[in-house]
Amino acid sequence: MKAKILGIFGLLVVLCVFMTIMTSDPWYNVGSSKFLQAGNIQNLLSRTAMFGILGVGVAFVIITGGIDLSIGSLVCMSGVLLAMFLHVEYQPVVSSAVTNVAAESGELTLQRQSSGLNPGDRIRYSGGRRAPSNLLTIASVDGNTIKIVEKLTRDDDQGEIALATPVRTVERFQGDDAEHGARIVLEGQHDLRVRDQLTLVHPESGLKTEAITKVEAGENSTTVYLANNPGKRLDAEWLAIPLKRHQRMPVPLALLSVLLIASTLGLIHGLLVTRARLQPFVVTLCGLLIYRGLSRWLTGDNPAGLGEYSDTLCQVGSGRLTIYTNAAGETFGIPYPFFFLAAIGIVAATFLNRTIWGRYLLALGRNEEAARFSGINTGNVTLAAFVVCSALAAVGGMLFALDSLSISPSSFGNFFELYAIAAAVLGGCSLRGGEGSIVGVVIGTAVMQILNNLIMLLKISGTLEYAIIGSVILVGVLADEVVKRIAAERRLRQRL
Repeated sequence: MKAKILGIFGLLVVLCVFMTIMTSDPWYNVGSSKFLQAGNIQNLLSRTAMFGILGVGVAFVIITGGIDLSIGSLVCMSGVLLAMFLHVEYQPVVSSAVTNVAAESGELTLQRQSSGLNPGDRIRYSGGRRAPSNLLTIASVDGNTIKIVEKLTRDDDQGEIALATPVRTVERFQGDDAEHGARIVLEGQHDLRVRDQLTLVHPESGLKTEAITKVEAGENSTTVYLANNPGKRLDAEWLAIPLKRHQRMPVPLALLSVLLIASTLGLIHGLLVTRARLQPFVVTLCGLLIYRGLSRWLTGDNPAGLGEYSDTLCQVGSGRLTIYTNAAGETFGIPYPFFFLAAIGIVAATFLNRTIWGRYLLALGRNEEAARFSGINTGNVTLAAFVVCSALAAVGGMLFALDSLSISPSSFGNFFELYAIAAAVLGGCSLRGGEGSIVGVVIGTAVMQILNNLIMLLKISGTLEYAIIGSVILVGVLADEVVKRIAAERRLRQRL
């Protein structure tokens, strides 16, 4: 095993030297190498970390002699679930759905009675199929029916109204050093918080929505500061519709839910393999198709986004710990996912090499029947391997989602299982089972990412990417077979 790790590490060094020379202009001017640029190294570290987590997970299954083809679809499903659990909606503080609009009588029938509406209030009607969206003035309120001053041109049977608040004063801030974009004083007391939003509506034209960065309560007034300058035309003639932020789940609960769901799916994989005696290839191939289909169904085959968290939670996937800044102002930092890989790698290596369960795992892969006769509960060990693989696929999937901000369920995570399996095979994991090294898997992942980087920097056709992955897997399997045969011949000669 040590020879395999040294061999793949030597290949990594050779690839780095080759890339440094080939991307330098001239070739001997190492300082001009595109490969060694801070941005490229940071990207390599980030991609190696996220794919490395997937590789470590699948290594546990491969060591048992199994395989998991559902990793890419689990990555996609984890990203989709995270986006769904953290979905944010902004709803008007005082609003109601409209079930009927009578244009001739000027009456709007609400789905429910709203206590926040009074004669003289301004409301914005929107979302109808026929009646135009506009600002209206309430003449009277009778239960769930309101009469308006203005005349509508058409009847309708749907829509929504929201209470609009008068704007007292507007102060715009300009310049790059401005802490806020604008300061707006609203009439009345409003229960608003930072990260809520304010929709500004003009009686004749105009509609702007901005995030609230600061709130100050006054006597019969509320002062809000907006993130961006709404524009020069904004004045006191505009009306404001406060929007409250509603997040579907707290962040810790959403992260834990995704992990639990993925772990449960891994448990199901393991049960089907150990109890139903199905082949891991068949079980996980079905999972690949099922999870991809569920992801597309849950989102209506539309992209799921995490842009709401671009400056907060998403920094876990895309941010970095700055190490230094050079004279030109360029910074280099270690991506945060790399720390996840380091922690997971240390725990996984300790488990595999320093615990009795790690020895059980290796024994199971070498000879399942012998392991069973020696008293090892091979079923539980296999279950644990599949659960670990699925859980780490979820961790990697969430990091990928936080890094990209958007998840397209039809393509997100496609063929990621090939990268993970190739990294594990390159790193010394035998597809026969019984062998594997976490350090080797991480190095193998780095080799795969440098090969991908080679395609991009040397402007090789991207259509060859999967051909290279397939070739790498084939070479790794052939090398493993050759090493095994040589070792078997040596043992045979020693016996003779």
